[in-house]
Amino acid sequence: MGSTTTSRLQRRAHGCGGDGGGAEPPVDIDVSVDVKDLGSGRTGPRSAASLPWGLGGELTVDRRTAALADAEDPLGHLRAAFSLPEEVIYLDGNSLGALQPAVAERLRSVIDGEWGRGLIRSWNDAGWVELPRRVATRLAPLLGASTSELAVTDSTSANLFKALAAARQLRPDRRVLLTDDANFPTDVYVAHGLAELTGDLEVRVVPTYEVADHLDEQVAAMTLTHVDYRTGRRHDAASLTAAAHDVGALAVWDLSHSVGALDVALDAWGADLAVGCTYKYCNGGPGSPGFLYVASRWHDRATSPVRGWFGHARPFAFDLGYQPAEGAERFLDGSPPILSMAALETALEVFEGVDVAALEARAAELTGLFIQLVDERIGPEVEIVTPRAPTERGAHVSIRHEEADALTQALITRGVIGDHRPPDLVRFGFAPLYTTRVEVVDAVEQLADLLASGAWDHDDFRRQRTVT
Repeated sequence: MGSTTTSRLQRRAHGCGGDGGGAEPPVDIDVSVDVKDLGSGRTGPRSAASLPWGLGGELTVDRRTAALADAEDPLGHLRAAFSLPEEVIYLDGNSLGALQPAVAERLRSVIDGEWGRGLIRSWNDAGWVELPRRVATRLAPLLGASTSELAVTDSTSANLFKALAAARQLRPDRRVLLTDDANFPTDVYVAHGLAELTGDLEVRVVPTYEVADHLDEQVAAMTLTHVDYRTGRRHDAASLTAAAHDVGALAVWDLSHSVGALDVALDAWGADLAVGCTYKYCNGGPGSPGFLYVASRWHDRATSPVRGWFGHARPFAFDLGYQPAEGAERFLDGSPPILSMAALETALEVFEGVDVAALEARAAELTGLFIQLVDERIGPEVEIVTPRAPTERGAHVSIRHEEADALTQALITRGVIGDHRPPDLVRFGFAPLYTTRVEVVDAVEQLADLLASGAWDHDDFRRQRTVT
């Protein structure tokens, strides 16, 4: 018998009985495992967290080995920063990130102390006026950018309008905004809105696999979402950016489904402009501020179409003449939303000292594990539409089922929270800061049971909901 590694975990058992007696006490679980049983091809001690989970190895996965790997994971301690209901397996961080108790405490402090007692003095005394720059400083390492290249402000949609308007201004002799048919709808709406406003732009929507073929000298800007919100497919941002530059076009990226989960490298990619949200993998909270990136080479030329006072070089001089601030801060506009900005600043603290490449590796492992288990335990009853190559996907996996909405709602009643995208996709997000391997195993077991039993096939699960 090979060497054995032992770890003891506590999990809370969740009974399904109808006596309403509440949760059972913690159960001590022995997750001892012989490394020869893990398909490692060797004996002797080996970290379970270092094994090829979901990445093409022959590892046999069960709940026990998953628990051992979780216990040894070098990023496992990050989970403790989050407040997640014990009865829930939360696989929807790709839509809304989880709450950190530190964020709730920060909001209480801002509301009761800085606003309640400090009142307007807190613009100076609590540093409210510097919040956009402080948050940009925390966000910059997650984007492979510098603080001066970021403006934390507004929503993704508003920032994209500003970015595309700036791109048009930088390429005044070109008339095409190129995007793909996998882009998030708001991005396409914004492009059309700018085209209608200017009256001299064409929005060209092409098949997602043919973007490079449609780049030509008419294109002012290529605007794409890095990770497809439906399928999780990831564009090769560096290659497409280079292809755009080869014809003199600018590259504008939406990173909403990337930042905080993938190793984004805007400067290294050569990106010109980028936008994104912070309420998904950055966990800033519902409606938290978006961001806008402007490459430093454009700082002397790019201007914002929305010239607000916080984008002025000296906002409190109250000059009627507009003088843009340095760097990307000229893309700020009105007064910053202090409550959501403060929440985001605290939410980003969890990333301090964390290698974003390690986060991407963990996301690849978790998504790969989910794909592997669905293949093994469910098979052809559902179709995995997410790419199987780790470098070609983001941090969520989508499966196709003809009754995807009902299946999603049935999973939610069992405590597995994903979401539905019409017409037939169920999405599962694997936030690398807090999703565990055990949760992946348990979620697939619930999915397999629902499909095998047909328990999802109920009218209650087909009731239309406003938000999917």
